[in-house]
Amino acid sequence: MLIGEFRHSIDDKKRVAVPRAFRQELGKKVVVTRGLDNCLFLYPKAEWQKMSEKLASLPMGQANSRGFSRFVFGGASEAEIDSLGRVLIPDFLKKFAGLATKVVLAGVNNRVEIWDEYRWDEHTKAIEREADRLAEKLGEIGIF
Repeated sequence: MLIGEFRHSIDDKKRVAVPRAFRQELGKKVVVTRGLDNCLFLYPKAEWQKMSEKLASLPMGQANSRGFSRFVFGGASEAEIDSLGRVLIPDFLKKFAGLATKVVLAGVNNRVEIWDEYRWDEHTKAIEREADRLAEKLGEIGIF
């Protein structure tokens, strides 16, 4: 399980250090793609395969299915975590997520999200303001 929050910098070659706590779970080969809320999703290959199969089962006759598949697959890039624990972020994904020099890597169960540090802080503040209301909604469906 991928959990925790880590702050790092992007180097001049667009590489981000992947925290040691994430590396064993992720493995050496990963997929980085567009995520939701203007962040990037970093998947272990096995999780990417599971998600790919689910997306492939969507009805291609529906515009929303086609559009979301394009968003995810068209924005995906295979990558390898190097011997120093870094992963390369392609230019188009760096631009999509608005990544400057400081980033946050957040473990979210089966994936890592990569956020621009400022956007992460703003997003987290907004969620914290809504935490009680969100907990009530989750309680209604038996999760919290």
